[in-house]
Amino acid sequence: MITPYDSITIEISPAVEDYLKAVYRLEQAGLPAQTKRICEELDGIKSASVSAMLKRLADAGLLEYTPYQGVTLTSKGRRISLAVLRKHRILELFLVLEMGYSWEDVHEEAENLEHHASDKLIEKIAAKLGYPEFDPHGDPIPDAQGSLPARETLLLAEAPIGREMRVFRVLDQNPGRLSFYGNNGLAPGSAVTVRSRELENDTINLRVATGHLTLNMHAAARILMVRNN
Repeated sequence: MITPYDSITIEISPAVEDYLKAVYRLEQAGLPAQTKRICEELDGIKSASVSAMLKRLADAGLLEYTPYQGVTLTSKGRRISLAVLRKHRILELFLVLEMGYSWEDVHEEAENLEHHASDKLIEKIAAKLGYPEFDPHGDPIPDAQGSLPARETLLLAEAPIGREMRVFRVLDQNPGRLSFYGNNGLAPGSAVTVRSRELENDTINLRVATGHLTLNMHAAARILMVRNN
């Protein structure tokens, strides 16, 4: 089981967990975790507050600061972020499978619950769900040791023309966009075939279960696909 809080000299509050998750998300996206981007990840918290918290986390050994590049997670910081992500993603899946939530509505609920759910409760839920590897959006769930499952995927924007594939993961948390994807045959597990690309319009034409769909390439770059077995 993840035991991320050994030798930590700072109180691991919900705010600390949110900051570490924000840095983790930026790292996973290949973006520098700079103050401005962290402000955006945390819904507009003022830059002075962000800078002060980042200094505290660096002093506590959870972040490493590099001038002009921002911060990166230390091994301790990464363990904590993965532990919180495990809670969040297991709770999302539980809310969808057991409580009847739609996939676009679970993120905020899980955000509220993750800071209060005990490790024991999370492990009970994980066992009930059969130790799942992916959440309702296709995001990987860290296991109890902090390891992430791997799956070979490619972007819908780069998928081969004429070959049916399946949606595996949607890289978005916006409820409105998730609702659009779900209502238009682009939820995880859905079969999709690329019919053509129109480079001059920056769009991609798809065949989905609901019919034909034209999507802009920016949206298509948020969707990860897997080949049919």
